[in-house]
Amino acid sequence: MKLILPNDLDKLKDIKAGDVIELTGTIYTSRDAAHLRIKKMIENNEKLPVDFNNAFIYYAGPTPTKPGEVIGSIGPTTSSRMDKFADMMKLLNVKATIGKGPRDNECVKSYVKNKILYFITTGGCGALLKKSVKEAKEIAFFDLGPESIKELKVSDFKMICAIDYEGNNIFDKVGK
Repeated sequence: MKLILPNDLDKLKDIKAGDVIELTGTIYTSRDAAHLRIKKMIENNEKLPVDFNNAFIYYAGPTPTKPGEVIGSIGPTTSSRMDKFADMMKLLNVKATIGKGPRDNECVKSYVKNKILYFITTGGCGALLKKSVKEAKEIAFFDLGPESIKELKVSDFKMICAIDYEGNNIFDKVGK
């Protein structure tokens, strides 16, 4: 299924676990350190540097960009490290996160309750995934280096829905 953001937000309800998606639009990178900083900013009632309303957050920290390229290799990081921030995604009105690997039960419950999708991409495919990135701009937490928040304009970024709105989870089927 092709998904164009922000035009196709109404299609999110139709996505099922296992569906292959080609995403075109804007996504944001954010990992452990940035998530923790955002959490502290929320707790301190500080203005956030990014409006995550209706956003897709990609758990990635790209390698350095080579001259003439848009971005370095940009494979997913292990999503379970962000499980403790699942409820924060609702506060930010995030629509989906993208990473690799399973999520813990509490995270899955939070995502289902709050209508947040979880997508995965394949680890080790960062060099291939970077070809979908048409523009990249570092926009917040510059001191975090690769873990800074980046705004990415992507075209046909390939991913698989791992957890849908009903709680169907592709990792529940592994090995069964």
